[in-house]
Amino acid sequence: MKDTLISLHDVSKIYGELHALDHVDLEVERGEWLSIVGPSGSGKTTMMNIIGCMDRPSTGTVMLDGRDISQFSAYDLTQVRRETIGLVFQQFHLIGHLTAVENVMVSQYYHSVPDEKEALAALERVGLGERATHLPHQLSGGEQQRVCVARALINHPKVVLADEPTGNLDETNEHIVLDIFNQLHEEGTTLIVVTHDATVASKAQRSIRLDHGKVVSETRN
Repeated sequence: MKDTLISLHDVSKIYGELHALDHVDLEVERGEWLSIVGPSGSGKTTMMNIIGCMDRPSTGTVMLDGRDISQFSAYDLTQVRRETIGLVFQQFHLIGHLTAVENVMVSQYYHSVPDEKEALAALERVGLGERATHLPHQLSGGEQQRVCVARALINHPKVVLADEPTGNLDETNEHIVLDIFNQLHEEGTTLIVVTHDATVASKAQRSIRLDHGKVVSETRN
């Protein structure tokens, strides 16, 4: 029996004459690892923003964990994002004057109550326990990305959305991040990863390819 966590039905996002998403249907099962691939301008980021409660569709229905979020207000979308979603970005978006552990605790602050012990445990999980008091500029790119992963996981999200999470990493750090994602998947976390990297895409159970705002193919790995 299917256990659908995310469902997009006939979803479009329209900017003037541009259909960034064009009548898209998609279902993501709870615990699935999905990769979204496609050329620049294909609609990947638009889809991620809608699934991640950072934007709303122009038309269509978006169901997330049993709730129709299609017409939620910006405030309600923020609440759902805090409760349900962990975000990992290519550009890290760490706060430069805060240590690694403080950057993780910021995510707790917006969700519930900061807990340094939990934040340290999250950094330990990604292999950065000994770097907890370092500032972002004292960390390598791979280490900064792992702080981002720890920050995304700290509130126990139902789905982790990652936008080009290995785009700025060398091969060694790419493998470290993918190993963490693999552990999360084995534990039942739902993963949605936008990527240009064929190696990253191949790690997922399923890949969909977008082009001109449409899902043009699907591959099971």
